[in-house]
Amino acid sequence: MEKVVNRSHLRQLVFWLLTIIELLLLLSASSEQLSARKLLRDDTTDPLQVQLETSDDNRVVIDNGLVQVTIGNPNGYLIGLKYKGFDNVLESRNKDQNKGYWDIVWDDNAIDKIETEQFKVITQTDDLVELSFSKTWNYTTDYRKAVPLNIDKRYIVRRGVSGVYMYGIFERLAEFPAAQMYQIRIAFKLQEDKFRFMALSDTRQRVMPMGRDRNSDRSQTLAFKEAVLLTNPTDPRLKGEVDDKYQYSCENKDNKLHGWIAEPDDNPAVGFWVITPSNEFRTGGPHHQDLTSHAGPTALSMFVSTHYAGKDIETSYNEGEPWKKVFGPVLIYLNSASKDARKTLWEDAKRQLNQEIESWPYNFTGSEDFPNADGRGKVSGQLLVRDRYMDNELMQAQSAFVGLAPPGEAGSWQTEGKGYQFWTQTDENGRFKIENVRPGEYNLYAWVPGFIGNYKSDLNITIEPGKDIKLGTLIYDPPRNGPTLWEIGIPDRTAAEFYVPDPYPTLMNSICIDDVDRYRQYGLWERYSDIYRHGDLVYTVGVSNYSRDWFYAHVTRDGGNSTKRPTTWQIKYNLEDVSETGNYTLQLALASASYAEVQVRFNYSDSDRPYFTTRLIGSDNAVARHGIHGLYRLYSIIVPGNQFQKGENKIFLSQTRSTGAFDSVMYDYIRLEGPTS
Repeated sequence: MEKVVNRSHLRQLVFWLLTIIELLLLLSASSEQLSARKLLRDDTTDPLQVQLETSDDNRVVIDNGLVQVTIGNPNGYLIGLKYKGFDNVLESRNKDQNKGYWDIVWDDNAIDKIETEQFKVITQTDDLVELSFSKTWNYTTDYRKAVPLNIDKRYIVRRGVSGVYMYGIFERLAEFPAAQMYQIRIAFKLQEDKFRFMALSDTRQRVMPMGRDRNSDRSQTLAFKEAVLLTNPTDPRLKGEVDDKYQYSCENKDNKLHGWIAEPDDNPAVGFWVITPSNEFRTGGPHHQDLTSHAGPTALSMFVSTHYAGKDIETSYNEGEPWKKVFGPVLIYLNSASKDARKTLWEDAKRQLNQEIESWPYNFTGSEDFPNADGRGKVSGQLLVRDRYMDNELMQAQSAFVGLAPPGEAGSWQTEGKGYQFWTQTDENGRFKIENVRPGEYNLYAWVPGFIGNYKSDLNITIEPGKDIKLGTLIYDPPRNGPTLWEIGIPDRTAAEFYVPDPYPTLMNSICIDDVDRYRQYGLWERYSDIYRHGDLVYTVGVSNYSRDWFYAHVTRDGGNSTKRPTTWQIKYNLEDVSETGNYTLQLALASASYAEVQVRFNYSDSDRPYFTTRLIGSDNAVARHGIHGLYRLYSIIVPGNQFQKGENKIFLSQTRSTGAFDSVMYDYIRLEGPTS
């Protein structure tokens, strides 16, 4: 009996002691101290609940104990991210509309930062808060002042995740006026004095110049405003380097993770990362290149742009054309580390990326316009290649890119700018599976490394929730009219295999030193005039080596007095026999074109009229933007045998446009085929 009484007294004593301690803590702790204790709980096994607070100063705050997110109410601007020792990782000196914001470049290059007008709580639980900031376009007040869209910007903060998810639902009604929308993105401007180290991939990482280092008193503008030579940077180690935001571009398929690291002296290092687990909402397919992070420090989540594609990409919306699309979600992820910070933070961000990919499509979004896995379908099959001049048997389309995109012509996916696209790569047997496809109407497209041209299935594919479509075996017949007489390059839609010269030693960017990224160096186009100062490029089949003797871009040459001159390249080759009655085929595949015209002549360079011309093509500006490709084009040129002669022959490729230094093409692959055998 006495033991029972003692245990009872003990329980009461513990209860009152805990009560007194809790009261003392509540009385003595300030709100800042409580918040600080929350922010130290990154690795807790019992994450704090998500708290939502609205205030009278036009702000909404979401706090999950790891990160505190502040959003303007009702404008929807992201104005605060409190994490670890940072009251705000965003640049506090900027105005609210220039910290974390969506923007659209539309008619006449006007910029709309999408200031919203209504605020609504979509979901509020202990585990998740989702907020909506929306605007309905009004003809009377918004015509020619705001992009004609109904906008819904969403923010999600989850329990146990040190970051914020963002996505947008954009809608055009049929009665809205016509408009162009050239660019849609989210931009983040970080603390300039703190975030100095940028990471784009395992190999593309560096200490960056500050935004003010690009001002005229600290740099010299080069051939275009984006490229500057750092003459008096804040960090003297960067003196003499070139900085250009396009040097940090990336293909959609690889643009999943990038960001910045701050390394303060008195606190753990902090990472700010843009994580994109899916490309379904981006335009132009897997190879479309776009911006990532750049000096500012600025981090971008790009959804729509004309970069590396130009006016060929679809950006026009007509009156009477309804449209609706969900962009995102993307995750803005924050992490911290004290030791080996750069490697630790990058590896942790990669871990988080993999976790987001595994969770895609998310099941926690509150919009019916974003279907979860149960509301999606999948497509599978096998792709084989038939080319009897390479192999009598069908060949597996290994590592082919296979995708679903809105209906169109073969290859139209690379200029498609309005719908959703879903891509994968085949295995060694040509098998593929495309999962988590949103309901809708699609065509199946593909291209196969090592083969020219574009594949498109004849089937119209309708995806419905839960539908599993098995296409079986598909056969691609690449363009081919006869046996290969000779070839230059590799059909891979880039000019990467050709000769990329060493950059000028006084115009280098250290992030591009690696051979894989050397083409991103500034000024390589000017090296053509240096290397071929006494005459244009001449390539001899069987003697020349395309990796050494074929310049990566067919550019203009210096004509003196700030002028440029067209250039003509020669291909010399021998034919042992010529069929005068047969037809030959010149397969001319281009990896890029910018305000260019390629004229083709056979054996006589001074012919008044070319045998073939592409006419004026392209505006992808890939040379100026340090790309190794833009949009792919293929020309199958039928040539009668009487254009050739037994023995030595020549083909002249003239790039005839010379209004500027960047009028150019890049070749992907050239092949001369003999008559059909």
